[in-house]
Amino acid sequence: MTDLHALAAKVAAEGEGPRLPAASPVDQTMIRHWTEAIGDANPRYRGQDAIAPPAMIQVWSMYGLDRASARRIRVPLDDLLDALTEAGYTGVVATNCEHTYHRHVVPGDELTSATRLTDLAGPKKTALGDGYFVTWNVTWYAQDEPVAEMIFRLLKFRPREKRSPSEERKPYPLRPAQNRDTAFFWEGARSGELRIQKCGDCGELRHPPGPLCPSCRSTERTYAVAAGTGVVYSYVVHHNPPVPGRETPFVVAVVELPEGVRIVGNVVDCAAAEVEIGMPVRVAYHVMDDELTLPMWTPVQHRES
Repeated sequence: MTDLHALAAKVAAEGEGPRLPAASPVDQTMIRHWTEAIGDANPRYRGQDAIAPPAMIQVWSMYGLDRASARRIRVPLDDLLDALTEAGYTGVVATNCEHTYHRHVVPGDELTSATRLTDLAGPKKTALGDGYFVTWNVTWYAQDEPVAEMIFRLLKFRPREKRSPSEERKPYPLRPAQNRDTAFFWEGARSGELRIQKCGDCGELRHPPGPLCPSCRSTERTYAVAAGTGVVYSYVVHHNPPVPGRETPFVVAVVELPEGVRIVGNVVDCAAAEVEIGMPVRVAYHVMDDELTLPMWTPVQHRES
């Protein structure tokens, strides 16, 4: 069996792997698509002197649909990830991502990215199963100038064995973070209410919940109960990697509510191929375990039939 820590030390000693070129130079079209999808109308991202939003740095080096040609050159990190998979740590969940920006990226920049391993920690016992935390650093360059960096950490874990339906229901493994800012939302879900945070001073609705109103900076807060209807604003179909507690493929959508906010949730009760942008949906509350109820979205036609 491969000594994972020895392999990690070898990979880390190799430093940055080869610089992989982005599929195309930074361009206005991709910036426009990204800002429209995110809903960011910052004027700095438009016009003749536009800059690219810093947070989209990873977009420039993402694979396209043709994965066979895109994943072309192996990097040293691949050897470690493959070894973890071969050792049975087949589950993957991202745990942390931190960006540092050195300068704005502008249309015409031709970017490359290079990856180096920084840490392997484990084995660790987690709620998902035993696994290893893998941390690496990606640096983006314009020519030889570093323009951005990303520290990325994921957990490669050995999924727990499936239990028969006759066994006692276990806690749902993918538990959302709950704190004093979000407790009202999850209490509402358990009660069959879709609660949207509302500023106690100016009355603006906001989601996801937070401690401070983005408009008037007030810390006073309450909530409004939404009607529970909306339309699919955008969505992705998740095929891989496997996700504990879920059967793939499944749809994760951004749903736009008539109250003026957007919320992320799964679209259920229909095939992934039937989901489309603009599709009317209604909230449905799914009890995941004794403590957690998740709001999901089902096509209005399905609920009315």
